[in-house]
Amino acid sequence: IKNIQNTLIIYMSNKEINPKLVEAIGYLGSLLSCITFVPQVYLSWKSQSVGDLSLLMVLIVNFSCVVWLVYAYLINSRPVLIANTIVLILSLMLLYFKLTF
Repeated sequence: IKNIQNTLIIYMSNKEINPKLVEAIGYLGSLLSCITFVPQVYLSWKSQSVGDLSLLMVLIVNFSCVVWLVYAYLINSRPVLIANTIVLILSLMLLYFKLTF
């Protein structure tokens, strides 16, 4: 890990970061962000129980995704746009479950 960290520091200090690497990191972060909501959506759907799920948290996530989508559009960032679109869909599902179960 130390070697990777040192390599990244050298790249960043020399500003020789490969744009494709930056894009790949963005897509990896997008994938990980999306994955975090899948287990909760699946469990909520399967059990039809969301009693422990905070409505405030779900609302904040939905609003946050909308803000991120506007930002992604303005800076033309495809990874941020994709991730937040998927997370918004998943969090809207959780909101639906919260209001109907």
